[in-house]
Amino acid sequence: MTRLDPTSLRLFVRVAEMGTITGAAEAEFIAISAVSKRLSELEAHFSTPLLRRNNRGVELTPAGNALLNLSRGVLHGLEDLDLQMQEYASGARGNIRVYANMSAITQYLPGETQHFFAKYPDIGVHLEEKVSPIITREVMSNGADIGICAKLTHGYDLAEFPYHTDNLVLVTPLNHPLARHESIEFRESLDHAYVGLHTSSAINLELLKAASLANRPLKLRIQVTSYDALCMMVQAGLGIGVVPRGAIRQYVGGLQVKVLTIRDDWARRELSIYVKDVERLSMAARLFVDHLVLSATGKEESALERSA
Repeated sequence: MTRLDPTSLRLFVRVAEMGTITGAAEAEFIAISAVSKRLSELEAHFSTPLLRRNNRGVELTPAGNALLNLSRGVLHGLEDLDLQMQEYASGARGNIRVYANMSAITQYLPGETQHFFAKYPDIGVHLEEKVSPIITREVMSNGADIGICAKLTHGYDLAEFPYHTDNLVLVTPLNHPLARHESIEFRESLDHAYVGLHTSSAINLELLKAASLANRPLKLRIQVTSYDALCMMVQAGLGIGVVPRGAIRQYVGGLQVKVLTIRDDWARRELSIYVKDVERLSMAARLFVDHLVLSATGKEESALERSA
């Protein structure tokens, strides 16, 4: 059986609209014999006459009228399919897998992703919170298209783009001995009990490293998995803790804690965007990376163009 193809359907529709095979052939810039052959193949495929030829040209049989309506629907569907796939290629459609750390999710991604959706409403972003070491590992193993986390030594061959800068601060209960200070060096806090974050979180690893360099233990009384839980534990007097300054702005006026600047250099940390291979990113993912970098830096030049 002859295969049904869009070209034959398009020529059939053109013949029906023009009323003559000659007119359809001229409109499509194709030989009359080629059009006739396509029509014959369609009739053979459906095993029924589709056209009646007369002195004025052709007229449709009942089967031909049915095929005309169905063909128009099929051809319109194919045009829509082509248009939508072009939108995927241009980045107007698509789905992006993003892993990000708690800091990026609580401070920056809500507003920036909202603005991205306003520009590209048909792109989906699947966002999951992970700790920084897992994020880079998953990007390397293709578990995520984009990773956003603290800049760290990860040992993978990943492309890296600058994101926001975190300023880590110390939060204490209002009646805590350290609350009389406005700023502090981290080693001065090590006599006191801490409320810590997840064991593998970048902030927790940084605190353990800083305590080790000071030849002091980090007295972790309790560990939690979110900034709001940490701040509430501190307010309850269970210890002191370290969080990004931006992450506690939402609690100002609500939580009764004291915020101290940490003077150590490591307390100003860089967040980065990681991808495995820029060239293999979908256009939707490229658009999202560019949007995030430009939102964070305010630069007009494409981050992906700078990496090329």
